[in-house]
Amino acid sequence: MKTVDPVVSAFFSVWLLVAPLASAQGANGKVEQQISALSDAMIAANLKGDTDFYQKYYAEDAIIVHGNGKLFTKAQELADLKSGSLKYESIDVREKTIHVYGDTAVVHILLSFKGLLGGKPFGPIDLRRTVVWAPQQGSWRIVAWQVTRVENK
Repeated sequence: MKTVDPVVSAFFSVWLLVAPLASAQGANGKVEQQISALSDAMIAANLKGDTDFYQKYYAEDAIIVHGNGKLFTKAQELADLKSGSLKYESIDVREKTIHVYGDTAVVHILLSFKGLLGGKPFGPIDLRRTVVWAPQQGSWRIVAWQVTRVENK
């Protein structure tokens, strides 16, 4: 009867435990890259006033909460964006973190906005934006986002 070398046995035991974890971390890294690119595209859409981005990437039942606490549906948000009353001159990303939890990604961004609202200048205003992404219909979709104003003291 042949015996298995204890070093080889230990190696394979560790490999069996680590391989699935490494695979999951690799998948999470790919998801983080995809979500980071989508987050950048979202900011570019804000600057261009591009409502097509939101039409494509908002889930039909997305929950949208603005800094004033008002709740918007996808339809309400798109109508608001299409009105053109809000125009951004600049959006500076000061922090961005992405966390992947299974098939959900959460993005936290600290932004500084400057622009026009109803023709009147505003900003810079610092906001924290939390965006929740989930896969739907073969693509990542925004299922929820909320903005909170950061008080500068």
